[in-house]
Amino acid sequence: MPNQQRPGRITVPAIRAMKGRAKIVSLTAYTAPVAALLDPHVDVLLVGDSVGMVVHGLPTPTAVTLEMMILHGQAVVRGSSRALVVIDLPFGSFEASPEQAFTSSVRVMQETGCQAVKIEAGEALAPTIAFLVQRGVPVMGHVGLRPQAVHIDGGFKAKGRTADERTRVLAEARAADEAGCFAIVVEGVAESLAAEITASVAAPTIGIGASSVCDGQILVSDDMLGMFERTPKFVRRYADIRSSVTAAAAQYAADVRAASFPGEAEVYRFKPQD
Repeated sequence: MPNQQRPGRITVPAIRAMKGRAKIVSLTAYTAPVAALLDPHVDVLLVGDSVGMVVHGLPTPTAVTLEMMILHGQAVVRGSSRALVVIDLPFGSFEASPEQAFTSSVRVMQETGCQAVKIEAGEALAPTIAFLVQRGVPVMGHVGLRPQAVHIDGGFKAKGRTADERTRVLAEARAADEAGCFAIVVEGVAESLAAEITASVAAPTIGIGASSVCDGQILVSDDMLGMFERTPKFVRRYADIRSSVTAAAAQYAADVRAASFPGEAEVYRFKPQD
């Protein structure tokens, strides 16, 4: 049974009420053990479609399926008890119609126990967001650099570098806000545009590569923990897990090859009966 109603879990209204009062702390999570470690420290755990690239080695998030998001969402909900859990609707699961988006959202919420879904909110999706909110589905928006649009954009490119693009991103954010998003992720935009968006919408903004002027921040946990060789410009590394894992694996391999593992402490011995 999904762990939907654990007492003490942060709620959607509580996140919305943090606008202008306290910074919202968010990180991605894809597994129960990592969710359990992050849970005491964050307000929002996002099961992002970045799971496709981070965990499954896919080149873009567009190949991620609804079933993948549900599987990882179940793990994160089981591993956490405090943070609000939000799950991305993956590419192809919501664009066709508001009804398709509602069907996908119901599956995600019922099968995982999460409290909200996230939609990459191009201006055309505002009616879909409103349709969901009016039917009891809390929605987090996502504007600026939208990873699911990677093939249209020709790569993961920062947004708002031209006047026309700034106008479009600002319009996306306002449309998502007016449609009822309780929070909006703002990704890959200049600080001045992030400030304008944050001042223009009632929903709190959660930045990633959008400066500290947003109402909160989110990072991909594996980037923040130093799991990958390359670190994006907007990421600050708080650990070097890659080096730790490499060193541990090398030491394990050396111990096995030297027949020093397993040793006496790791071996079972026959105990004769009296």
